Amino acid sequence: MSDLIDDPRPGQNMPEFTVSEVSGAVKKTLEGTFGRIRVRGEVGRVFTARSGHLYYDVKDDRNVLACTTWKGQVSQLSVVPEEGLEVVVTGRMTAFGGQSKYNLNVDEVTVAGEGALMAMLEKRKKALAAEGLFDPARKRPLPYLPDVIGVITSPSGAVIRDILHRLRDRFPRKVLIWPVAVQGASCAAEVARAIAGFNALSPGGALPRPDLLIVARGGGSIEDLWGFNEEIVARAVVASQIPLISAVGHETDTTLIDYVSDQRAPTPTAAAEIAVPVRLELLGWVGDSQARMSRAMSQRMETRSQRLRDLARALPRPDALLSGPTQRLDLVADRLPRGLIRSVDLRRGRLIEASASLRPSLLQRALAEQRRRFQDTGSRLSPGLCRVVDTKREALARRADRLTLKPIERDLANKRDRLDAVTRRLSAAGQSQIRGWTIRLEGLERLRETLGYRETLKRGYAVVRGDGEVVTTQAAAKDASVLEIEFADGWLVVGAGAAKPGIRTKRKPPEQGSLF
Repeated sequence: MSDLIDDPRPGQNMPEFTVSEVSGAVKKTLEGTFGRIRVRGEVGRVFTARSGHLYYDVKDDRNVLACTTWKGQVSQLSVVPEEGLEVVVTGRMTAFGGQSKYNLNVDEVTVAGEGALMAMLEKRKKALAAEGLFDPARKRPLPYLPDVIGVITSPSGAVIRDILHRLRDRFPRKVLIWPVAVQGASCAAEVARAIAGFNALSPGGALPRPDLLIVARGGGSIEDLWGFNEEIVARAVVASQIPLISAVGHETDTTLIDYVSDQRAPTPTAAAEIAVPVRLELLGWVGDSQARMSRAMSQRMETRSQRLRDLARALPRPDALLSGPTQRLDLVADRLPRGLIRSVDLRRGRLIEASASLRPSLLQRALAEQRRRFQDTGSRLSPGLCRVVDTKREALARRADRLTLKPIERDLANKRDRLDAVTRRLSAAGQSQIRGWTIRLEGLERLRETLGYRETLKRGYAVVRGDGEVVTTQAAAKDASVLEIEFADGWLVVGAGAAKPGIRTKRKPPEQGSLF
């Protein structure tokens, strides 16, 4: 500026400058005088250009300072300016000669005090709550025992070690770690991308998709945890199809992600405890359940067995069930041949009676009677009518000649053949039915023999009787004077009362008792 002033033109008291020279000198003076400064004020108008540059005002009660954050600097801001927010902006003063304006090129924005941060947080909470993002009905239940757990946290902190250690102690599971920055300008964007990235994995793919997500960070100030209060993180949690546990800060720290997550954990270690049950407790519960189920099944089987035994005692004996049908079968088998013979005799008698009424002598007498009646009638008629009578007589004679006994005999023979065929079929059907009943009766007899105790004796068992009664205990065997042991092939008498102890004798088997 001094160089321009020291060069006055001839004939003028003041030097002349071009507009660009003045604008450049002003810009140089501003940038050289102020350099990098920090300004505190309230954010006014905020405008984002289509190019991505951010334009806004920082004001107090009397003046306004225009601020600009270029597109490449916006992603590095820890706090995005919002209208009405009290902030402290840091940057360099510069001038824009095209509009004769000066502004502050801001590359860092911080909230001016914790009260302002809390006011902005409450404002966001009310806006998201109005959209229904905090509704408990929207939250998803957590899986009881997830196969894969996705953890979104810093890989270098103590948080991931605490989570892995707690999972290993309670119930070891597969863990996928998505490293992110847990504070600073890039925290919110990285956490949101991590949540969306886990949801983008295909179930059953080469990299398994987690069944549960944990977003974790240790404690810190509200400024350190501010990345988890950003709206982009809250909307990423709401859009997640995988249930999510938030474990940000300590028990007293509350962030926006805690309200939209499916469940909040007071600490990262508590998040691991919520994610999986205790394996030893689960094994104990399974063992107790198995024992209760076994006892219940045993009790039920015993109850059913007792019920079956009670019903079995009420059932009749097999021989009692078969005695009535067997007797009826015998009576029917005895009556069937006689009934068939009687039926054939009756049909033969009716056939003979029918054939007797068709004898040739009766036909001849009927023809002679008709001829006599025609002759008597013809003698009373005129000669003309006699000729008609003669014609009728000849026709009647020819018809009588055709009425021979051969068709009648053939008809009788056909009926006799049909009667014989019916007789043979009735006889065959009766014999077949008798054979079926016989086979069924033999099968029932074999079943009775199979269920009898003699089949059991053939498998190596024996029946012991003492003094004529069945012996089932050792004491009863000692008290008996004579023991009779029945085997499959005979009897063996043992004792002082036996004629020859140890000699096998034959004895008529007792009547079989009830199997039930």
